[in-house]
Amino acid sequence: MSALLVTPAPAPAAPAPWFETLTPDMYRAFLAARSTDAGGPSFLQLPAWARVKEGWSHQLVGWGREPGRPAGVALVLLRTFPGTRKHFAYLPEGPVADWADPDLDAWLDPLLRHLRASGAFAVRIGPGPDYRRWTAAHLKSHTGPGRRLGDVLASEVDPLGSAVAERLRARGWQRCGGDGKGADDGADAQPRYVYQIPLTGRTTDDLWDGLNQEWRRNIRKARKSGVEVVVGSAADLPEFYRLLRITEERDGFRLGRSLAYYERQYAALNAEHPGRMKLYLARHEGEVLAAHTMITVGRRVWYQTGASADHRREVRPSNALQWRMLLDAHAQGADVYDMRGIPSTLDPNDRSHGLLRWKLGTGGQVVETLGEWEIPLPGTTNHTLYRAFQAYLARR
Repeated sequence: MSALLVTPAPAPAAPAPWFETLTPDMYRAFLAARSTDAGGPSFLQLPAWARVKEGWSHQLVGWGREPGRPAGVALVLLRTFPGTRKHFAYLPEGPVADWADPDLDAWLDPLLRHLRASGAFAVRIGPGPDYRRWTAAHLKSHTGPGRRLGDVLASEVDPLGSAVAERLRARGWQRCGGDGKGADDGADAQPRYVYQIPLTGRTTDDLWDGLNQEWRRNIRKARKSGVEVVVGSAADLPEFYRLLRITEERDGFRLGRSLAYYERQYAALNAEHPGRMKLYLARHEGEVLAAHTMITVGRRVWYQTGASADHRREVRPSNALQWRMLLDAHAQGADVYDMRGIPSTLDPNDRSHGLLRWKLGTGGQVVETLGEWEIPLPGTTNHTLYRAFQAYLARR
């Protein structure tokens, strides 16, 4: 009797991903589940951020294998191109997705199709994985005339970040801001290079020991001089903004934001989650000398914007503020304290190098994110609008 050959049944195909517009509650529930991760969502992907950005409409979208159970989400900001019904779609530091998914196209393609159907002519995203990291000690030994971060061999390269960059490039995405070695780094709307202080597994003594001698001396000086650090309220935002304008004039930059912008941000973020945005004030002899804002999402904390007066700088109010904020982030169980953007210059003669030098003193690390990536969507009209939009950004 001959043996029967049994052909195994083919494995069932994975269900096609669903894609839809989410309610704010569904969106927030997904973010809440991800916020316990060290690499959780950015505050720029919160639903509340849409209320901060005037002049933009928005969508909350999600996708997954099981209907009603998102595997990824995105806050999409839409800016209408003047004289048309077409939009530029921007996902700041998003989407919030599994970038390690080997089938990237399974959710990225439906996202692009949805945005094209919504009238988008181009899309800009900010992928989540990091790319490279440099320790503070490593960079201090590589400063010099004309040097930039891109000239220095990284202390660590993230293999996932490298893989995602190659996958996006192969699909026609273009990285904004060039290769990170030149003056065009500013093409990213969000900072490509950020400064982070890891907190996981560290004690407050570890954090203190991580500061350089200058930082420790300045914190002691602030304490001895009677600098008092307190958490302010919305009523203190006008004083923060006054100091911010002084800081912009002194340091030669202009954020281009109004007091109303910060009031709107403070109200929107704290309405969504009480205490999400805080304003820290450093007072000396009854006068506010410095003010910094801090944002918390899950186990991630960001120092967002800092401002200080021109006078009595010798009492070191900004060092006192940062130390208090760092301790508060540690006390609430944060995994990382993110000091946000830094310049890419390592040239001590560059005016902007002072900001990097100041942050290096905390003993953390410079992180190069993947930056922002853009792609025009199919269609002759879309490509024409995209070129016009790029020319507009270049003029700005």
